[in-house]
Amino acid sequence: MRVRALMVRILRQFVHDRRTLALMFVVPLFVLWLVFVIFNGNTYHPKFAAVDVSSPWTQALTHQGAVVTSYKTAADALTALKNHQVDALLQLNGRVPQVELEGSDPAQTKGTILTLQKALLSAMGTQKGLPVLQFTYLYGGANMTSFDNFGPVLIGVFAFFFVFLIAGISFLKERTSGTMERLMATPLRRWEIVLGYTAGFGLFAAIQACLIAWFSVGVLGLMMNGRLWALLLTTLLLSLTALTLGTLLSAYANTEFQMIQFIPLVIVPQVFFSGLFSMDNMAPWIRGLSKIMPLYYGADALRNVMIRGLGWRTIYPDLLLLLALSLLFMGLNVLALRKYRRI
Repeated sequence: MRVRALMVRILRQFVHDRRTLALMFVVPLFVLWLVFVIFNGNTYHPKFAAVDVSSPWTQALTHQGAVVTSYKTAADALTALKNHQVDALLQLNGRVPQVELEGSDPAQTKGTILTLQKALLSAMGTQKGLPVLQFTYLYGGANMTSFDNFGPVLIGVFAFFFVFLIAGISFLKERTSGTMERLMATPLRRWEIVLGYTAGFGLFAAIQACLIAWFSVGVLGLMMNGRLWALLLTTLLLSLTALTLGTLLSAYANTEFQMIQFIPLVIVPQVFFSGLFSMDNMAPWIRGLSKIMPLYYGADALRNVMIRGLGWRTIYPDLLLLLALSLLFMGLNVLALRKYRRI
Protein backbone atom coordinates (compact mmCIF):
# COMPACT_ATOMS: atom_id res chain seq x y z
CA MET A 1 0.00 0.00 0.00
CA ARG A 2 2.81 2.39 0.81
CA VAL A 3 4.51 1.67 -2.50
CA ARG A 4 1.20 2.19 -4.25
CA ALA A 5 0.66 5.51 -2.49
CA LEU A 6 4.13 6.67 -3.49
CA MET A 7 3.51 5.61 -7.10
CA VAL A 8 0.19 7.45 -7.19
CA ARG A 9 1.80 10.60 -5.80
CA ILE A 10 4.51 10.53 -8.51
CA LEU A 11 1.93 9.95 -11.24
CA ARG A 12 -0.17 12.87 -10.03
CA GLN A 13 2.93 15.06 -9.90
CA PHE A 14 3.77 14.24 -13.50
CA VAL A 15 0.18 14.69 -14.70
CA HIS A 16 0.06 18.20 -13.24
CA ASP A 17 3.50 19.13 -14.61
CA ARG A 18 2.73 19.78 -18.27
CA ARG A 19 6.23 20.98 -19.03
CA THR A 20 7.77 17.70 -17.88
CA LEU A 21 5.20 15.71 -19.84
CA ALA A 22 6.06 17.70 -22.95
CA LEU A 23 9.78 17.12 -22.34
CA MET A 24 9.22 13.36 -22.11
CA PHE A 25 6.74 12.81 -24.94
CA VAL A 26 6.78 15.76 -27.34
CA VAL A 27 10.36 17.09 -27.37
CA PRO A 28 12.01 13.72 -28.31
CA LEU A 29 9.66 13.45 -31.28
CA PHE A 30 10.45 17.02 -32.30
CA VAL A 31 14.22 16.46 -32.11
CA LEU A 32 13.96 13.17 -34.04
CA TRP A 33 11.89 14.90 -36.72
CA LEU A 34 14.46 17.68 -36.90
CA VAL A 35 17.29 15.16 -37.34
CA PHE A 36 15.25 13.42 -40.06
CA VAL A 37 14.65 16.55 -42.14
CA ILE A 38 18.27 17.66 -41.76
CA PHE A 39 20.03 14.41 -42.64
CA ASN A 40 17.43 13.15 -45.12
CA GLY A 41 17.79 16.10 -47.45
CA ASN A 42 18.88 16.31 -51.05
CA THR A 43 22.19 14.99 -52.34
CA TYR A 44 24.76 17.74 -52.60
CA HIS A 45 25.95 18.57 -56.11
CA PRO A 46 29.19 20.56 -56.52
CA LYS A 47 28.79 23.94 -58.22
CA PHE A 48 31.35 25.12 -60.78
CA ALA A 49 31.95 28.52 -62.35
CA ALA A 50 33.30 28.00 -65.88
CA VAL A 51 35.19 30.62 -67.91
CA ASP A 52 35.97 29.87 -71.58
CA VAL A 53 35.48 26.14 -71.07
CA SER A 54 34.50 24.01 -74.04
CA SER A 55 31.16 22.21 -74.08
CA PRO A 56 32.60 18.66 -73.70
CA TRP A 57 33.96 19.69 -70.32
CA THR A 58 30.71 21.23 -69.11
CA GLN A 59 28.74 18.26 -70.42
CA ALA A 60 31.04 15.84 -68.59
CA LEU A 61 30.68 17.80 -65.34
CA THR A 62 26.89 17.93 -65.71
CA HIS A 63 26.84 14.20 -66.38
CA GLN A 64 28.64 13.69 -63.05
CA GLY A 65 25.91 15.63 -61.24
CA ALA A 66 27.68 18.98 -61.00
CA VAL A 67 25.99 22.33 -61.54
CA VAL A 68 27.95 24.40 -64.07
CA THR A 69 27.44 28.13 -64.56
CA SER A 70 29.29 29.89 -67.36
CA TYR A 71 30.69 33.39 -66.79
CA LYS A 72 31.97 35.83 -69.38
CA THR A 73 34.94 37.03 -67.35
CA ALA A 74 37.18 35.53 -64.71
CA ALA A 75 36.44 38.50 -62.44
CA ASP A 76 32.72 37.69 -62.37
CA ALA A 77 33.44 34.04 -61.66
CA LEU A 78 35.85 34.97 -58.87
CA THR A 79 33.19 37.19 -57.30
CA ALA A 80 30.78 34.26 -57.31
CA LEU A 81 33.45 32.11 -55.67
CA LYS A 82 34.05 34.69 -52.94
CA ASN A 83 30.30 34.96 -52.30
CA HIS A 84 30.05 31.15 -51.81
CA GLN A 85 27.78 30.82 -54.83
CA VAL A 86 30.06 28.18 -56.36
CA ASP A 87 32.58 25.67 -55.03
CA ALA A 88 35.22 26.01 -57.72
CA LEU A 89 36.32 28.19 -60.62
CA LEU A 90 37.34 26.25 -63.73
CA GLN A 91 39.47 27.68 -66.56
CA LEU A 92 41.48 26.08 -69.32
CA ASN A 93 45.07 27.02 -70.07
CA GLY A 94 45.36 25.28 -73.39
CA ARG A 95 44.44 21.69 -72.53
CA VAL A 96 45.46 22.05 -68.89
CA PRO A 97 42.54 22.67 -66.47
CA GLN A 98 43.17 25.32 -63.82
CA VAL A 99 40.90 25.03 -60.81
CA GLU A 100 40.53 27.48 -57.93
CA LEU A 101 38.64 25.93 -55.02
CA GLU A 102 36.67 27.87 -52.43
CA GLY A 103 38.30 25.58 -49.86
CA SER A 104 36.60 26.55 -46.60
CA ASP A 105 34.83 23.19 -46.23
CA PRO A 106 37.18 20.18 -46.60
CA ALA A 107 34.30 17.74 -47.22
CA GLN A 108 32.85 19.79 -50.06
CA THR A 109 36.34 20.41 -51.43
CA LYS A 110 37.06 16.67 -51.62
CA GLY A 111 33.71 16.06 -53.29
CA THR A 112 34.39 18.81 -55.82
CA ILE A 113 37.83 17.40 -56.66
CA LEU A 114 36.42 13.87 -57.03
CA THR A 115 33.65 15.09 -59.35
CA LEU A 116 36.17 16.99 -61.45
CA GLN A 117 38.46 13.97 -61.75
CA LYS A 118 35.55 11.78 -62.88
CA ALA A 119 34.50 14.41 -65.41
CA LEU A 120 38.06 14.65 -66.73
CA LEU A 121 38.21 10.90 -67.23
CA SER A 122 34.81 10.93 -68.91
CA ALA A 123 35.77 13.77 -71.25
CA MET A 124 39.10 12.22 -72.29
CA GLY A 125 37.72 8.70 -72.56
CA THR A 126 40.96 7.11 -71.33
CA GLN A 127 43.41 7.50 -68.46
CA LYS A 128 46.33 7.68 -70.90
CA GLY A 129 47.50 11.23 -71.44
CA LEU A 130 45.22 12.77 -68.84
CA PRO A 131 46.34 16.31 -67.98
CA VAL A 132 47.39 17.00 -64.41
CA LEU A 133 44.85 19.10 -62.54
CA GLN A 134 46.26 22.29 -61.06
CA PHE A 135 44.51 23.36 -57.86
CA THR A 136 44.69 26.62 -55.99
CA TYR A 137 42.68 27.59 -52.91
CA LEU A 138 40.81 30.80 -52.22
CA TYR A 139 40.52 29.90 -48.52
CA GLY A 140 42.00 27.17 -46.39
CA GLY A 141 44.35 24.90 -48.24
CA ALA A 142 45.20 21.33 -49.06
CA ASN A 143 46.26 20.69 -45.44
CA MET A 144 43.07 22.07 -43.91
CA THR A 145 41.47 19.53 -41.56
CA SER A 146 37.84 18.91 -40.66
CA PHE A 147 38.52 20.28 -37.17
CA ASP A 148 39.66 23.55 -38.72
CA ASN A 149 36.27 23.70 -40.41
CA PHE A 150 34.20 22.70 -37.36
CA GLY A 151 36.32 24.55 -34.82
CA PRO A 152 34.83 28.04 -35.28
CA VAL A 153 31.32 26.61 -34.97
CA LEU A 154 32.28 24.67 -31.83
CA ILE A 155 33.64 27.87 -30.28
CA GLY A 156 30.26 29.47 -30.83
CA VAL A 157 28.31 26.45 -29.58
CA PHE A 158 30.27 26.11 -26.33
CA ALA A 159 30.27 29.84 -25.62
CA PHE A 160 26.53 30.06 -26.25
CA PHE A 161 25.52 26.92 -24.37
CA PHE A 162 27.43 27.45 -21.13
CA VAL A 163 26.63 31.15 -20.86
CA PHE A 164 22.94 30.45 -21.54
CA LEU A 165 22.76 27.74 -18.90
CA ILE A 166 24.79 29.42 -16.18
CA ALA A 167 23.16 32.84 -16.63
CA GLY A 168 19.67 31.35 -16.65
CA ILE A 169 20.19 29.27 -13.51
CA SER A 170 21.96 32.13 -11.70
CA PHE A 171 19.18 34.59 -12.50
CA LEU A 172 16.65 31.97 -11.41
CA LYS A 173 18.37 31.62 -8.04
CA GLU A 174 18.14 35.37 -7.58
CA ARG A 175 14.35 35.04 -7.82
CA THR A 176 13.90 31.87 -5.78
CA SER A 177 16.14 33.13 -2.96
CA GLY A 178 14.08 36.30 -2.56
CA THR A 179 16.83 38.64 -3.76
CA MET A 180 14.77 39.80 -6.72
CA GLU A 181 11.79 40.71 -4.52
CA ARG A 182 13.99 42.79 -2.25
CA LEU A 183 15.49 44.58 -5.25
CA MET A 184 12.05 45.30 -6.62
CA ALA A 185 11.18 46.99 -3.33
CA THR A 186 14.02 49.51 -3.80
CA PRO A 187 13.89 52.62 -6.03
CA LEU A 188 15.66 50.65 -8.77
CA ARG A 189 13.71 50.47 -12.00
CA ARG A 190 13.23 47.24 -13.91
CA TRP A 191 15.57 48.26 -16.74
CA GLU A 192 18.27 49.16 -14.22
CA ILE A 193 17.98 45.73 -12.62
CA VAL A 194 18.21 43.96 -15.98
CA LEU A 195 21.11 46.15 -17.09
CA GLY A 196 22.95 45.59 -13.81
CA TYR A 197 22.58 41.83 -13.97
CA THR A 198 23.58 41.79 -17.63
CA ALA A 199 26.71 43.83 -16.90
CA GLY A 200 27.61 41.67 -13.91
CA PHE A 201 27.16 38.34 -15.67
CA GLY A 202 28.58 39.86 -18.84
CA LEU A 203 31.96 40.42 -17.23
CA PHE A 204 32.37 36.70 -16.61
CA ALA A 205 30.96 35.93 -20.07
CA ALA A 206 33.65 38.19 -21.55
CA ILE A 207 36.37 36.37 -19.59
CA GLN A 208 35.00 33.03 -20.77
CA ALA A 209 34.90 34.25 -24.40
CA CYS A 210 38.54 35.36 -24.25
CA LEU A 211 39.58 32.08 -22.62
CA ILE A 212 37.82 29.94 -25.23
CA ALA A 213 39.28 31.99 -28.10
CA TRP A 214 42.82 31.85 -26.67
CA PHE A 215 42.65 28.10 -25.96
CA SER A 216 41.24 27.29 -29.41
CA VAL A 217 43.87 29.25 -31.33
CA GLY A 218 46.87 29.22 -29.00
CA VAL A 219 46.67 25.70 -27.58
CA LEU A 220 44.60 23.65 -30.04
CA GLY A 221 46.09 25.43 -33.04
CA LEU A 222 42.86 26.11 -34.93
CA MET A 223 43.25 27.89 -38.24
CA MET A 224 43.22 31.65 -37.66
CA ASN A 225 43.52 33.76 -40.80
CA GLY A 226 41.71 36.84 -39.52
CA ARG A 227 42.23 39.40 -36.78
CA LEU A 228 42.13 38.34 -33.13
CA TRP A 229 39.98 41.31 -32.13
CA ALA A 230 37.30 40.21 -34.62
CA LEU A 231 37.29 36.73 -33.10
CA LEU A 232 37.01 38.12 -29.56
CA LEU A 233 34.28 40.60 -30.50
CA THR A 234 32.20 37.94 -32.25
CA THR A 235 32.52 35.50 -29.35
CA LEU A 236 31.67 38.25 -26.87
CA LEU A 237 28.52 39.35 -28.73
CA LEU A 238 27.41 35.73 -29.10
CA SER A 239 27.91 35.21 -25.35
CA LEU A 240 25.95 38.40 -24.67
CA THR A 241 23.06 37.08 -26.76
CA ALA A 242 23.12 33.80 -24.84
CA LEU A 243 23.26 35.71 -21.56
CA THR A 244 20.24 37.87 -22.29
CA LEU A 245 18.27 34.94 -23.72
CA GLY A 246 19.07 32.80 -20.67
CA THR A 247 17.99 35.47 -18.19
CA LEU A 248 14.80 36.06 -20.19
CA LEU A 249 13.76 32.41 -20.25
CA SER A 250 14.62 31.99 -16.56
CA ALA A 251 11.64 34.25 -15.82
CA TYR A 252 9.42 31.40 -17.00
CA ALA A 253 11.08 28.69 -14.88
CA ASN A 254 10.54 27.97 -11.20
CA THR A 255 13.32 25.40 -10.67
CA GLU A 256 16.73 24.57 -12.13
CA PHE A 257 15.21 21.48 -13.72
CA GLN A 258 12.68 23.61 -15.58
CA MET A 259 15.51 25.82 -16.80
CA ILE A 260 17.35 22.78 -18.13
CA GLN A 261 14.18 21.78 -19.97
CA PHE A 262 14.73 24.71 -22.33
CA ILE A 263 17.92 23.12 -23.68
CA PRO A 264 16.25 20.68 -26.15
CA LEU A 265 14.02 23.47 -27.45
CA VAL A 266 16.50 26.37 -27.52
CA ILE A 267 20.03 24.93 -27.82
CA VAL A 268 19.65 21.68 -29.80
CA PRO A 269 17.90 23.21 -32.86
CA GLN A 270 20.49 25.97 -32.98
CA VAL A 271 23.32 23.42 -33.02
CA PHE A 272 21.74 21.71 -36.03
CA PHE A 273 21.42 25.01 -37.90
CA SER A 274 24.72 26.55 -36.80
CA GLY A 275 26.69 25.15 -39.72
CA LEU A 276 28.14 22.23 -37.78
CA PHE A 277 26.27 20.10 -40.32
CA SER A 278 26.16 21.11 -43.96
CA MET A 279 22.95 22.99 -44.71
CA ASP A 280 23.39 22.63 -48.46
CA ASN A 281 21.84 19.17 -48.26
CA MET A 282 18.77 20.37 -46.36
CA ALA A 283 15.44 21.02 -47.98
CA PRO A 284 15.13 24.75 -48.82
CA TRP A 285 12.07 25.25 -46.60
CA ILE A 286 13.84 23.92 -43.49
CA ARG A 287 17.05 25.81 -44.31
CA GLY A 288 15.25 29.10 -43.79
CA LEU A 289 14.78 28.35 -40.08
CA SER A 290 18.48 29.11 -39.53
CA LYS A 291 17.76 32.80 -40.14
CA ILE A 292 15.96 33.13 -36.79
CA MET A 293 18.69 31.49 -34.70
CA PRO A 294 21.45 33.59 -33.07
CA LEU A 295 24.01 30.81 -33.19
CA TYR A 296 23.81 30.71 -36.99
CA TYR A 297 24.97 34.31 -37.27
CA GLY A 298 27.70 33.87 -34.66
CA ALA A 299 29.08 30.75 -36.35
CA ASP A 300 28.96 32.42 -39.77
CA ALA A 301 30.98 35.37 -38.49
CA LEU A 302 33.49 33.10 -36.74
CA ARG A 303 34.08 31.10 -39.91
CA ASN A 304 34.51 34.26 -41.95
CA VAL A 305 37.14 35.49 -39.51
CA MET A 306 39.05 32.30 -38.72
CA ILE A 307 38.91 30.40 -42.03
CA ARG A 308 38.39 33.07 -44.67
CA GLY A 309 40.38 35.83 -42.95
CA LEU A 310 37.66 38.42 -43.56
CA GLY A 311 37.18 41.53 -41.46
CA TRP A 312 34.63 44.04 -40.27
CA ARG A 313 33.19 44.84 -43.72
CA THR A 314 32.01 41.24 -44.06
CA ILE A 315 31.02 40.28 -40.51
CA TYR A 316 29.34 43.48 -39.34
CA PRO A 317 25.79 42.40 -40.43
CA ASP A 318 26.07 39.28 -38.26
CA LEU A 319 27.45 41.26 -35.32
CA LEU A 320 24.82 43.99 -35.54
CA LEU A 321 22.09 41.36 -35.63
CA LEU A 322 23.51 39.65 -32.52
CA LEU A 323 23.59 43.02 -30.77
CA ALA A 324 20.00 43.73 -31.83
CA LEU A 325 18.86 40.35 -30.50
CA SER A 326 20.61 41.03 -27.17
CA LEU A 327 18.81 44.37 -26.84
CA LEU A 328 15.52 42.72 -27.76
CA PHE A 329 15.94 40.01 -25.12
CA MET A 330 16.85 42.63 -22.53
CA GLY A 331 13.72 44.61 -23.37
CA LEU A 332 11.54 41.51 -23.10
CA ASN A 333 13.19 40.70 -19.77
CA VAL A 334 12.21 44.15 -18.46
CA LEU A 335 8.61 43.41 -19.44
CA ALA A 336 8.80 39.95 -17.82
CA LEU A 337 9.69 41.57 -14.47
CA ARG A 338 6.29 43.27 -14.39
CA LYS A 339 4.77 40.22 -12.75
CA TYR A 340 6.81 40.92 -9.59
CA ARG A 341 5.90 44.53 -9.10
CA ARG A 342 5.06 47.51 -11.25
CA ILE A 343 7.64 50.25 -10.70
